[in-house]
Amino acid sequence: MPATENQGSFLGRISIRRNQVVSMDGSHEQELEDLEIFQRTISDLFSDLLSSESSSSPPEPFLSISWVRKLLDVFLCCEAEFKAVLVICREQALISKPPLDRLLPELLDRWVKALDICNAVMHGLDSVRECQKLAEIAVAALKHRPLNEGQAKRAKKALTGLLSAMGIDDKDGYGASSGGHRSTERTWSFGRRSGESTTTKDRSSGQFRSPWGFPKSWSAAKQIQAMSANLVVPRGADSSGLPMPVYIMSIVTVLVMWALVAVIPCQERAGLTPHFQVPRQMVWAQSMIALQEKIGEEWKKKEKKGSALVGLMEEMQRMEKLAQSLIEFAGGFRYPGEAEKMDEAAAQAAELAETCRRMEEGLVPLQQQIREVFHRIVRSRTEALDALDQVG
Repeated sequence: MPATENQGSFLGRISIRRNQVVSMDGSHEQELEDLEIFQRTISDLFSDLLSSESSSSPPEPFLSISWVRKLLDVFLCCEAEFKAVLVICREQALISKPPLDRLLPELLDRWVKALDICNAVMHGLDSVRECQKLAEIAVAALKHRPLNEGQAKRAKKALTGLLSAMGIDDKDGYGASSGGHRSTERTWSFGRRSGESTTTKDRSSGQFRSPWGFPKSWSAAKQIQAMSANLVVPRGADSSGLPMPVYIMSIVTVLVMWALVAVIPCQERAGLTPHFQVPRQMVWAQSMIALQEKIGEEWKKKEKKGSALVGLMEEMQRMEKLAQSLIEFAGGFRYPGEAEKMDEAAAQAAELAETCRRMEEGLVPLQQQIREVFHRIVRSRTEALDALDQVG
């Protein structure tokens, strides 16, 4: 899938911005100010995700499809701000010297893993759409008036299939009964081949692929754990220089991908509890810490109830509860039915229909946004590799 934007070379943009600011006095002070602005922007963006108020419209329900879209908007904004900080940097040679010669390749490696997460999440959204279709079948059956036992059985069958589908890709064996894994091999994102270092100069154009070929051993949780390795806060002079925004972008990448895996059904999420720590002493990190803790608490609640398989997506959780209740109703239904139970079931069916409507409106834009994130990462990674080549 082609990238949606045409941009000049990464290093070329650095040179342009460098010429614009070369005449400024107090270059170090300017760099400190740029870093402060970047950190404040990151903090504000994540604070918005936690905001309970909205001046223009009601806020999105936490962990809903619309909220996830806002999360991805935050990631795209952070990535753009991060790139702007690198563009402003006037010392191009710094990126080939310690500690950036280590930190930047580590970030690029995390981005490759993030591409795999994007593919896995897209597969999860396909599963969500299947659940939506089953729910719509049940709603259509339950709306039939007068409701008869045949329609009740049809609704129960669809809802039972829905609950089964919710866990089919998250059980031990991961879809072995569904035929979902048609291949034990996978062509990895960004042209990566088995055994090839993710920090080498692969120049493959990123391609968004359907992840049906994920090997059964692939684990979203382990992918997140690998991404969070070696996340060390820059200290001393590095804390006020370019290493800090590189570190912050790594934290942002890991946090956003972890949140996506928690919300959207993915292959193998056992042990998803965050293994990375956002530094509490950093002012910019407070909103990220709060978000991490809030999602983590929701995940623990679901695990405790034994229902973490479906993920934390608000629409899926609502669908799960309604399906369980309506299965009980449909299983015990005898024509013409009790008036009180009929009214209760009708209200639940209407709520399920509204949930399906929200999913119908939100899932396609969400999938498009994940593709945009994928292509943005691919493009930025390629540009960064080119920049490393030129200064190396």
